[in-house]
Amino acid sequence: MTTSIILVFIIGYLLIVFEHPLKLDKTVSALLTGSILWAFLALGFHNGGVNVIDSHGHLYNTSAGITEVVEEGFTATLLHHIGKIAEILIFLIGAMTIVEIIDLHRGFEVLKGMVQTRSKKKLLWITGILGFILSSIIDNLTATIVLITLLRKLIKDPKERIWYASLIITATNAGGAWSPIGDVTTTMLWIGKKVTSGGLVEWMVLPSIACFVVPFVIASFLPVFKGNIDHVSHEDLKTEKLLSSKLILWLGLGGIVFVPIFKTITHLPPYIGMMMALGVVWMVSEYVHPEEDFTHEKKHLYSAHRALSRIEISSILFFLGILLAVAALESTAISGVGSLQFMAQSLEKAIPSRDIVVILLGVLSAIIDNVPLVAASMGMFTDALDSKVWHFIAFTAGTGGSMLIIGSAAGVAAMGMEKIDFIWYFKKISWLAALGFLAGVVVFLIQYAFLGH
Repeated sequence: MTTSIILVFIIGYLLIVFEHPLKLDKTVSALLTGSILWAFLALGFHNGGVNVIDSHGHLYNTSAGITEVVEEGFTATLLHHIGKIAEILIFLIGAMTIVEIIDLHRGFEVLKGMVQTRSKKKLLWITGILGFILSSIIDNLTATIVLITLLRKLIKDPKERIWYASLIITATNAGGAWSPIGDVTTTMLWIGKKVTSGGLVEWMVLPSIACFVVPFVIASFLPVFKGNIDHVSHEDLKTEKLLSSKLILWLGLGGIVFVPIFKTITHLPPYIGMMMALGVVWMVSEYVHPEEDFTHEKKHLYSAHRALSRIEISSILFFLGILLAVAALESTAISGVGSLQFMAQSLEKAIPSRDIVVILLGVLSAIIDNVPLVAASMGMFTDALDSKVWHFIAFTAGTGGSMLIIGSAAGVAAMGMEKIDFIWYFKKISWLAALGFLAGVVVFLIQYAFLGH
């Protein structure tokens, strides 16, 4: 039965990887994989064919019969994983709702109005820096969408615009890697008590900056970024803002940034702070007047209820499915340890350097989704809070996806918005992203060699 569980996981993983050729939404594959794995695990456990291991290393099996203690052990293991998954999902729902409220009030138009240049090179750096900073607050996917929307107003030629859009992917992925709220994977590691917000910032800022700066410096010398932009329409940028745009933008961003501070002060889980931030933003949005001639009939256009309806629930369900699948694998015992931990031990025997293993995880994240990769690595390694391995995984999994257009959520979003061709990106951008990734790896390893503890 253990072999069947591993086989189902591999099949499910492959269905997710080949989502586009199969024309099957990865959410469907994730939900089916997660639920089928737990069904197999339950059947195997009750038939005595599978041992279950909980988060404390306690083994449960029914070889001596099904007792109340054994049954409770299995149920408690499932509930533990459901609780951990719920922490991540509730946090993401809160963050996504705040971002949607900001968007409804056209808060991001305020940021768009900051771009006042006709120089192609300056525009490259302005959008890159905006992406790097913004992604650390509102996540790399949202930052990419906001900046590509801005580029559409500034650059009329799609062939020119895809260069900027593609490099924004590398900037936002690098920016999201050093913040606990900048990428789903760093959020998972933070909520899973693998890293602290302070530790993540301390060890990840320099590698992330290197990962962002190196491709942008090289790109600055490319012919496409020489000269000036033909048409810049600043008037459009000004007229789209609402009376409430600035207030909701800074309140929303401030609320999200407040979450790590709230956790540090209260020691409560991050989702509590996110719910508080959402409550404040929601309350203010109920009373603010976005327009001069604002009436009660228009209130629904800017309400949090509308923001909730715009959340990508399919993404939330994808995370639920894949995290359930990884939890089932983690709970399946092999040789007295969880199967993922057993896999890690086998890898370390085959590849003595853990650094190489983590770098390979980063390269893999360009091909397959980094969420299950990080979820699996959390079950593979048992290192302490803020250990080197967790920071390195956060960096490689967060930035490695930039090497292919399909390797990150930001890349997939840009691909859809600008119709960026996979082969074009591979030829023109992948080598820049790879150099940035390697630069960040080198900076990270040097940093830990001299300052690590």
